[in-house]
Amino acid sequence: MRKARVIVSWSTGKDSAWTLYRLQQMPDIEVVGLLTTVNAAFQRVAMHAVREVLLEAQAEAAGVPLIRVPIPWPCTNAQYEEAMRRIVYEVCPQMGVTHMAFGDLFLEDVRAYRETRLEGTGITPLFPLWGEPTDKLAAQMVREGLEAVITCVNPKQLSETFVGRVFDAAFLSELPEGVDPCGERGEFHSFVYKGPMFRHPLSVVVGEIVRRDGFVFADVLLAERRLECERRRGSY
Repeated sequence: MRKARVIVSWSTGKDSAWTLYRLQQMPDIEVVGLLTTVNAAFQRVAMHAVREVLLEAQAEAAGVPLIRVPIPWPCTNAQYEEAMRRIVYEVCPQMGVTHMAFGDLFLEDVRAYRETRLEGTGITPLFPLWGEPTDKLAAQMVREGLEAVITCVNPKQLSETFVGRVFDAAFLSELPEGVDPCGERGEFHSFVYKGPMFRHPLSVVVGEIVRRDGFVFADVLLAERRLECERRRGSY
């Protein structure tokens, strides 16, 4: 049987990472790429604000090629859609892509948008995590070894004290009532550095906490990169 060739919409966070993990367990699927939009002005993953070097490290750990989609900042919806259109109609055919997988959980409007954009392209959308109770899903992620840093918090929905923390059982137990355990409504975003979808963990540290555009961000660094920076500072 010919395997479906799938690219994963990759945010660097836990839901896309768990989507990859689920697909890796399906014998009729071959994951051929991780698709990520990157803010061209700052070389960071859009919204999660993760440095591009960390994105590259994740792809290497997963053993899956990275497909970058550079977008301007600020970026209009039209500019975003044009960038994605080029991937769908130019890059995907060259790679023989048959499916695109998303880590969406329950937001019907988001799923409908993705389905509409892919309609007629020859690429079938997949939603491996769709409809699963998010409390049970989050607990499963932690139980089965996923580790992540909370990189972004919307302070209107969740206290900024949660930014920079590890996504673990303690984090989940302390979430206020009304906050989705997977942050599906945009309460928080994450960066995965360890899990069963990776061949090896990444060594990371949390750097500066900054407030920008109404959100609070934690800057995550590769541990060796931080040591390199500290050495350079000490040499002057």
